[in-house]
Amino acid sequence: MADVPNDAPEHCPGTSSDQAGKSSACQGCPNQNICASGAAKAPDPAIEEIRQKLTSVKHKILVLSGKGGVGKSTFSAHLSHALASDDSKEIALLDVDICGPSIPKIMGLEGEQVSAQAGPQYLLSVKYVEDNLAVMSIGFLLSSPDDAVIWRGPKKNGMIKQFLRDVDWGEVDYLIVDTPPGTSDEHLSIVQYLSGAGIDGAVIITTPQEVSLQDVRKEIRFCKKVKIPIIGVIENMSGFVCPKCKNTSQIFPPTTGGAQRMCEELNLPLLGRVPLDPRIGRSCDEGRSFLTEVPDSPAAVAYQNIVQRVKRQCALNRLGDT
Repeated sequence: MADVPNDAPEHCPGTSSDQAGKSSACQGCPNQNICASGAAKAPDPAIEEIRQKLTSVKHKILVLSGKGGVGKSTFSAHLSHALASDDSKEIALLDVDICGPSIPKIMGLEGEQVSAQAGPQYLLSVKYVEDNLAVMSIGFLLSSPDDAVIWRGPKKNGMIKQFLRDVDWGEVDYLIVDTPPGTSDEHLSIVQYLSGAGIDGAVIITTPQEVSLQDVRKEIRFCKKVKIPIIGVIENMSGFVCPKCKNTSQIFPPTTGGAQRMCEELNLPLLGRVPLDPRIGRSCDEGRSFLTEVPDSPAAVAYQNIVQRVKRQCALNRLGDT
């Protein structure tokens, strides 16, 4: 939870809970008295600090999925590459999948390390894929890509706070936030800390089968509960287009109507469908942009169309704020 102090016991109810400082889990906690007094319910000062820090970031987009392995990080990377193809725009990609950071591999930055910049304020420097595409991930803080991050919620919360407040983002047009699957500590933290800065919305990734859609419905309810606008849904792995005969085969059949029916039922935009293409996986393993490697493939064309819809929605949001 985002309102759990770093030094709290395992079953801390959270500083905003009515049980703060009063439950049995609070016994022996150094924060018990201040939580019981109600003083801890005050807003985290980091929210305002982050709001001020991110005034130079025009658009903030969360990429979410209910289930792992549906291509969320792959889409985050492709969205970032596509936006960065406009040399006049500055793009940043933030990986908050603390326990499973795959962005460094996908972006061709595996093994890179970040350092703190000298100055009056402690700042972490980003890594650049291109002159206008910056990346930050906990993967840059690990000594090896195989290192396991075994952290409870409070420590994840602190890391996300540091990424938003203490990274030298500079002037950015689009900040893409790649999240872990589900609706857990990382999601609560990112929503809380960006509450002052504002979030354009969430792009939700699914695959056609019902077992994935079930979890996506939970993700949609999460967004509505915490008041995150939903830019739209993407159906990934939506059929396989044979490169020779051009016929489409349904590898993961949409047994309950797929993302289209779900979006119709929930009155949400379906941003597009991306077909399976083995070259996407190969490009990710090699740290290359699939969009530039195979720009005319059905999957690349689908990605580009989706990116244009995302950009249009962000532009509308900005007009609505003026």
